[in-house]
Amino acid sequence: MRALESSTGVRDPHTPRSYHVRPDGTFHRDLASRDLRHIVATSTGHLWMDVDATNRGQVELLESLCGFHPLSLEDALNAQSRGKIEEYAGYLFLIVRGVRFHADTEDPYDLETFNLACFLGPNYLVTVHHGTSDSIVGAADRLVRNPELLRRGADRMMHLILDAAVDAYFPILDQIDDFVDGLEERVFEQFDQNAMRDIFAVKRLVLSLRRHLAPQREVFNVLTNRPSPYLTTEGQLYYRDIYDHVLRITDSLETYRDLLASTMDSYLTQVSNRLGTATKGLSVFATMSIPFVIVSGMWGMNFEHIPFSRAPHAFWWMLAGQLIAGLLLFYLLRRFRLV
Repeated sequence: MRALESSTGVRDPHTPRSYHVRPDGTFHRDLASRDLRHIVATSTGHLWMDVDATNRGQVELLESLCGFHPLSLEDALNAQSRGKIEEYAGYLFLIVRGVRFHADTEDPYDLETFNLACFLGPNYLVTVHHGTSDSIVGAADRLVRNPELLRRGADRMMHLILDAAVDAYFPILDQIDDFVDGLEERVFEQFDQNAMRDIFAVKRLVLSLRRHLAPQREVFNVLTNRPSPYLTTEGQLYYRDIYDHVLRITDSLETYRDLLASTMDSYLTQVSNRLGTATKGLSVFATMSIPFVIVSGMWGMNFEHIPFSRAPHAFWWMLAGQLIAGLLLFYLLRRFRLV
């Protein structure tokens, strides 16, 4: 295995990372820009070129190398572009959205997203992304260990990258499952009054994932079912597997959304029940205090002649009468199951 390097002996940082398999089966990596132009112009072998959109030198080479349509270049370089798939003259263009939890924040629900654009030609694949992409790094490592991956064709190489990008959703689903289990325990067993904020945070996370995943469902549906001169029939079978993963992820997100809605309803129901219990207790206390209020009000009036006003034990008689009346009211409330 022999690598083509720049004139300095190392890869020029302004030259995209690249991998090439010649018709004779030899494998080369990190080609110079002149070699990349020659391969694209002559359509020899299979080429994968990876462009970092934050590197201006690599972007300039991308713009001048393959003659891509300006609209597709604009979408590829825009980090906020929506997932899509379009066929241009000479190549197939698509964008998928990758996700991961943000590592540089204390918020456990903070999601980081990034675009991965692919230009698929007859014998080449060009990927464009902003910064580091785990799916690109993983695919590059596998390709270095097994160059046969690129010998199978550019469409199979794109499948390898997109499959890794979609599979990155599954660890996030596992984390969401843990979030939901924890929220259910806090609501049903502990009744944590701060759980509502986290319920909304996880629900927002689920809705965000659904929003990012929805366009990709259409992308992989097209890759699976629509004939294209840039996709082999065998290659489309592999994209069917990714499409199945997308459907599984979508179904899981729908399930989590329903679970969160049920958890939120249960939380609000418990709040209402606790409020009802407190109100009921206050009502019982207020009802039992009625005799005290009436008797104290009547015998507390400022008149000269009030019954029992001069009796030596009148206070204790009144106190006993109030207690008896209060207990009688409580007995009647219990008898009629009002408390």
